[in-house]
Amino acid sequence: MRTPRIDTLMAPNLNVKKTTKAPLSTSAARPEQGPLAKGGCRRIDILTLFPGYFEGPFAVSMVKRATAKKAVDLRLHDLRKYTTDKRHTADDVLYGGGAGMVMKPEPLVKALSAIRRGRKKVKTLLMSPQGRRFNHAMAMDLSREKSLLLVCGHYEGVDERAMKWIDGEVSLGDYVLTGGEPAAAVIVDALVRFLPGVVGDRQSVEKDSFFNGLLDYPHYTRPRSFKGMKVPEVLLSGNHAQIERWRKKESLKNTLAKRPDLLGGVALSEGDLELLREAREELEQKKKL
Repeated sequence: MRTPRIDTLMAPNLNVKKTTKAPLSTSAARPEQGPLAKGGCRRIDILTLFPGYFEGPFAVSMVKRATAKKAVDLRLHDLRKYTTDKRHTADDVLYGGGAGMVMKPEPLVKALSAIRRGRKKVKTLLMSPQGRRFNHAMAMDLSREKSLLLVCGHYEGVDERAMKWIDGEVSLGDYVLTGGEPAAAVIVDALVRFLPGVVGDRQSVEKDSFFNGLLDYPHYTRPRSFKGMKVPEVLLSGNHAQIERWRKKESLKNTLAKRPDLLGGVALSEGDLELLREAREELEQKKKL
């Protein structure tokens, strides 16, 4: 069977880790063995009932660039091709009664076995609302895998007996989608950004929100003034040290205001803690206006 390839303000009780290491850098925050240096995931297979779903998201932007540069080998597999009846049935009613349908184990296991045949290690993940929540740390971990197989769940889920062939489950959040296709598309998009040569400027990936555990700092472009709102003067000064300090503080301020929970998992130097105190004071002053 041929497989189609895609080439075309800090909370009072918040625990903040303190470190004696150098302050956080917005331009050089690199893990010791990050996915960017390791080369990243090279082949991703997707098992789905609706391969046509991916024609849109995979034909544009970074995923299109990654496949065109052959940085990643993306392959779509139609689950119905592994069924044996004339109607290509991939689901059936629940034993014990109840609403909805369940994905049958036979075609699913047959497909998984065929896709992985002759390959040493293929990490297989089911897109499921019961899975671990997908985040930046997981994206980095998965980008180190040389082979991934993403299974798009549907209906009420898959027959529990088929879970023996699946390594884990991944969820985008605490809500239910029609199927696992949107989740698989999101994961692929997140992973290809780590592949060498896909994103033009490597630093643009390393400065993204979550790369160093914090949210990103605000960004500005031309014009200098828009409807009375001006670009911060420090960004026009040409003083790189002051610009770097401003960006660190604004990154901390953004995290403090929008996702204070993240600060508990970030190691901060004395300098970072001072910037954090300044950020908190500025946010408190803003509230009083």
